[in-house]
Amino acid sequence: MKRIQLAEDLEFSQIIHGLWRLSEWNMTTKQLVTFIEECIELGITTFDHADIYGGYTCEEIFGKALAFKPELREKIQIVTKCGIKLKSAKFPELKMNHYDTSKEHILMSVNNSLKNLQTDYIDLLLIHRPNPFMDPKEVAEAFNQLQSEGKVRHFGVSNFLPSQFNMLQEHLNTPLVTNQIEVSPMQLEHFEKGTVDLLLEKGIAPMIWSPLAGGQIFTSQTDKAESIRTMLGEIAAEIGANSIDEVMYSWILAHPANMMPIVGSGKIERVRTAVESSRLSMTAEQWLRIYVAGMGHSLP
Repeated sequence: MKRIQLAEDLEFSQIIHGLWRLSEWNMTTKQLVTFIEECIELGITTFDHADIYGGYTCEEIFGKALAFKPELREKIQIVTKCGIKLKSAKFPELKMNHYDTSKEHILMSVNNSLKNLQTDYIDLLLIHRPNPFMDPKEVAEAFNQLQSEGKVRHFGVSNFLPSQFNMLQEHLNTPLVTNQIEVSPMQLEHFEKGTVDLLLEKGIAPMIWSPLAGGQIFTSQTDKAESIRTMLGEIAAEIGANSIDEVMYSWILAHPANMMPIVGSGKIERVRTAVESSRLSMTAEQWLRIYVAGMGHSLP
């Protein structure tokens, strides 16, 4: 498994495992420990969380696995996110789901994540969504405090467009080391809006969520989905892939930005499929043929 250097003292597996649906997998703590160990054996050592996943339950489930086998902690990197508040028993006063990037909320969220994950530190903390009411000075104060206390090693963002990324970075003493964005042949927004260009300019490797388009590529009957499926099938035959999902992962991995796709399945067979895709080789022309299918029109 290729390793990606995000900072001098932070290295991720290029393929990352995502725990968004962990609460739905109905694993016992022992089963989850085994699953984590199987991921590590495949070379996947980086695990992606958010405080809100599973209605604020997934971090705690994962933390029980780490408590069951504490030696796992030093073998893995933990990513988590904060900044979204959901209407729930946790925040009963809310009138709607909304964003909160205040210093107070960031500190509270991290302390809760540390408790739930049963760990002393988080390798990477991300602001989950750009907040139109964000005060970047408050975010900077929170980041500085968390880093000085040893609770968070590095920081990044998720779903930020270039102007939002640069705005926040301007106020920070520490560099943002990644931007977790949605990219797939069905979702090209971050190519079109310059996010990928900015990350290439800065030499920052992005984390990629929903690399399989949330499963739409397999089920959608739109002309766009059918066109992409056809092209993925053609490329699969050309590069020796076993399935179109292997091709989609390979398409992400082939990009020069060192993209790190997040695999969100609780089935180890599907995780292996993602890992297997790293053996494939794709030419620039093959990559662009898939991109054009996603655009729905020829290159200018």
